[in-house]
Amino acid sequence: QAQVAESGGGSVQAGGSLRLSCAASGRTFDELYTGWFRQAPGKERELVAAISRSGETTYYTDSVKGRFLIFRNKAKKTIDLQMNALTPEDTAVYYCAAHWTFYNDYIPKNRDEYGFWGQGTQVTVSS
Repeated sequence: QAQVAESGGGSVQAGGSLRLSCAASGRTFDELYTGWFRQAPGKERELVAAISRSGETTYYTDSVKGRFLIFRNKAKKTIDLQMNALTPEDTAVYYCAAHWTFYNDYIPKNRDEYGFWGQGTQVTVSS
């Protein structure tokens, strides 16, 4: 088993930046693929970005490509999501999710393949 927890949410004006961090306990990110999901009011939870356990493979949904960066923060031992050029459409609760895997570069897109979820952190972008 593993537990993950998010930090770093908050409020920012459009065009600004925020960084979210996901910390794990029980397992290390060397054993886990990790994704950042978000859910806006009235919308389904969507996968925003994900990273393989090797850190070599990443995924981004089209709406955040070029603006968001997911990476392993080795100093903090976290998986971070750097979010730049934020827009009001990015407003949502952001969740870190992970699951263990034997495969170095596997990244599932289906939320059902993520077994460990954080509580979520609110990101609000004002215009």
